[in-house]
Amino acid sequence: MSIEIGIVGPHDLVDEVADTCEEQPGIIARRLDYDHETQAPAIVEAHAGQLVAWLFTGVVPYTLAREADVLSRPAVFVDYTGATLLQAAVRLLHEGHDVTRISIDTVAVGDVTTTFADAGLPVDRVRVLPYRSGLGSDDLIAFHRRHRRSGTTAVTCLSSVHEALRQEMPAFRLAPSSHAVRTALRQLMLQASSQAQEDAQIALGLVELPDADGLLREVAALGGTLAGFAHGTHLIVTTRGPLHEATAGFTTLPMLRRLVDRYDTVRIGFGLGNSAAEAENLARRALSRARRIGPTAAVLALRGDTDIVLDATVPMPPAREQNLAVIAQRVGLSVPTLLRLRQVRDATGVEPLTSRDVARHLTIAQRTARRMLHRLELAGLAERTGNLASGGSGRPLTLYRLTL
Repeated sequence: MSIEIGIVGPHDLVDEVADTCEEQPGIIARRLDYDHETQAPAIVEAHAGQLVAWLFTGVVPYTLAREADVLSRPAVFVDYTGATLLQAAVRLLHEGHDVTRISIDTVAVGDVTTTFADAGLPVDRVRVLPYRSGLGSDDLIAFHRRHRRSGTTAVTCLSSVHEALRQEMPAFRLAPSSHAVRTALRQLMLQASSQAQEDAQIALGLVELPDADGLLREVAALGGTLAGFAHGTHLIVTTRGPLHEATAGFTTLPMLRRLVDRYDTVRIGFGLGNSAAEAENLARRALSRARRIGPTAAVLALRGDTDIVLDATVPMPPAREQNLAVIAQRVGLSVPTLLRLRQVRDATGVEPLTSRDVARHLTIAQRTARRMLHRLELAGLAERTGNLASGGSGRPLTLYRLTL
């Protein structure tokens, strides 16, 4: 079975990365190149419904697409550390550059220091500008120009920066190594496989309505089927993928609003499970909670005691504009807990967090912290940014960025 992924990056790197990806059986790489990295979000949006995963040639276009909220499928970027940095140092030496006197952008300081130390190279005259959200190509160009008089060589990850500098100072553009591309592709395939398994999960909905007339059209939009379940209760059968799309990532349920226009009482409970029996049990739990909320409510129940209250109107605005009490009700956490999580977020700045970090800050069990982060992720208030080795034989810890 073939899988088609989108390769997003500048013209020359897209072909190079795509060729490496297509060495793997079953991979079809669609080349989606740009003239400037700021075009990446528009490219993703234009092809969003055609591809199952995204591979970006660097962190900058990936971050721009993520912040534009156009990534609805698995996506990763090629890392420029390790083998890529070492390969660049060798090429610089071969071309006669002084590798101890360079300015390098986008890569983290620690990665540069570690790579140079491993190669036995001093770093006291190496200047580094790590990438962070909000930095543009003009900022990177200005950074390199500040060090031009000291005879440095500009090492950049962006083609736009290289084009602006190469006529006025020694400039070298980083290109991902084949090893880095293969590593990113393996990570992407794991994410895509996991997503495919999740999309195939069974989704059952129990709906309390006087009749089923208003449900027929709604069920068709979910790609599901409708059946009677009990007196006054109807059963919707679908899968996770269509439900996730129809609820804008498990945040809103427009069909609830439309049904409320026809009926005084509408309660909906959805359950997601790996079997029909599990999904039904979770749907019963969700419906029970919907009854406690009021005459019109919809709840999605997941494994791990996670319940999400689905909004009847529109997707939630940015978290800073929301009432914490509303967030608390939707994610099943208390307002004091959310306030403490905000404090953790503010204390750590832009650094991503793991369940171990949250457990330590909140003085709770790591399993509880993991469940909290999962609930926040489903509600769009936390997003995964990668993985961190656990330091033992266990599975890697997931890195999250809190947005609540």
